[in-house]
Amino acid sequence: MSIESLADMPLSDGPSAQALFAKAQALASQCGVSLRTPPSEPTTCCGRGCNGCVWEGFFAAATFWREDALALLQAAQWPSR
Repeated sequence: MSIESLADMPLSDGPSAQALFAKAQALASQCGVSLRTPPSEPTTCCGRGCNGCVWEGFFAAATFWREDALALLQAAQWPSR
């Protein structure tokens, strides 16, 4: 898996987010980079599709985590001189 492919991985549900986190952390391990802990899945969703659902916050945090991980991985791959 390439670093670029992480940007294309879906973040549409809990399992897809967990797959993204696992692949990013595996790449980070290969590059010798330490990533921050990914966000935890919510445990308080009522399942009614509320506006501002806890899952919306999780996916926003997961998107930010992915962007941060991609930046760190790309910097490790092409260090600045």
